[in-house]
Amino acid sequence: MPAYSQDVGAEPSWPVEATRRMNRMYRRQRHFYDGTRRYYLLGRDQLISRLQPDAGSCVLEIGCGTGRNLVLAGRLYPAARFFGIDVSTEMLTSAIAAISRGGLTSRVRVAHGDGTAFDPQRLFGIPRFDHVMISYSLSMIPGWRGVLQAAIAHLKPGGRLHIVDFGRQERLPGVVRALLRRWLAIFDVTPRDDLEQVLSSMADTGGAHLRFERPFRGYAQYAVLTFPSEPRIP
Repeated sequence: MPAYSQDVGAEPSWPVEATRRMNRMYRRQRHFYDGTRRYYLLGRDQLISRLQPDAGSCVLEIGCGTGRNLVLAGRLYPAARFFGIDVSTEMLTSAIAAISRGGLTSRVRVAHGDGTAFDPQRLFGIPRFDHVMISYSLSMIPGWRGVLQAAIAHLKPGGRLHIVDFGRQERLPGVVRALLRRWLAIFDVTPRDDLEQVLSSMADTGGAHLRFERPFRGYAQYAVLTFPSEPRIP
């Protein structure tokens, strides 16, 4: 295991234009991102409280942004180690600063990587994780199904995938739902209405157990995919 550092290691095959696009979006937003998103990225704290990693566990967040979730989880679970990757080097700059301010540089590390195709062994010296969490990132990534496949591929046997994101808002008033969807589209955010169906298929294929909820009147969707400790025998 390499020594922890604040270096942002980059994937050699990283699509440069994607990083440029996200950096343009977050170059200024990152400075007030956490202060504004707390009001509508609902369910993130519940995801963290339900992680419950064992001592010595390794937890990865795909799309770690400013590092907000990693810092909170690092404080809550001092016996675990946390890692994060993100498309935006601007956001990672904020994450590194937050991790340093929290005194967590010995247990929390971030790197620049592609959520659909990353090599955690090269980035962190760890091939697989006990937990992978994805918080409000799938709705911003066009190839979101590839992110799910990559996350599952990098889970240990018995590992768990935790997801929270925008839901269908099916129990909200129609006008509220329409306005919310229109507003999200301005920021290239697309709720993944078929997430439960996709995860159910992945659970069946991998012999995993799926827990799926639609809290806050369907505003959000929350999922935990738990894989068996032993590989499924066909």
